[in-house]
Amino acid sequence: MNIIPISRAADACEESSGDVVKINVPLTRRSFLKGSAILTGSIATSSVLFALAPSPVWAVPLKLFTEKESVTLMQMGRVVYPHDKLPDAVYALLVKDLDADAMKDPVLATQIRGGVKELDRLAGGSFVKANGDQKRNIVAAIANTPFFQTVRAKGVTSIYDNDMAYAVFGYPGASWDKGGYITRGFQDLNWLPAPPEEVSPPPYMG
Repeated sequence: MNIIPISRAADACEESSGDVVKINVPLTRRSFLKGSAILTGSIATSSVLFALAPSPVWAVPLKLFTEKESVTLMQMGRVVYPHDKLPDAVYALLVKDLDADAMKDPVLATQIRGGVKELDRLAGGSFVKANGDQKRNIVAAIANTPFFQTVRAKGVTSIYDNDMAYAVFGYPGASWDKGGYITRGFQDLNWLPAPPEEVSPPPYMG
């Protein structure tokens, strides 16, 4: 089975066409074993990412958090930013970024680990095993804590600023250096009803 690590490749989103190309990042067994834990999973065949990914199986190596802590953080991320169409692989990027930050900041590491323990405490044992409503109520109960704010703030970039999310949401990549969207996607909001012409006139071309 070919397992592909998840990473942010700078050239993964080809802006000229808007296509998300396959990412080929080699990973040795030794680099897998360096981490404290490895989050793994697979991309569903029904996902738009299935045809784009070099392998349906993904893996995210971590350096600090345990597997239990990592899965809890991943599921909390899905509660804070719920998107049924996004695979766990995207939320695993949030955990990877939190893990990297915590490696550089012992105070942050203590905060995050304490927050994970609090999630489990509020769940009566295991946040991961709680049902959807219970998870939402638990996360809402800690919304004013520094731990929640840390996860929420990191999720803005970790979950949305990556090629997998771009592909799922249909974002074709930046266009400012190509003159904007007027000639490459202006008013192509095809997932909403077309507005009346008087409120959405053709673009001014000069």
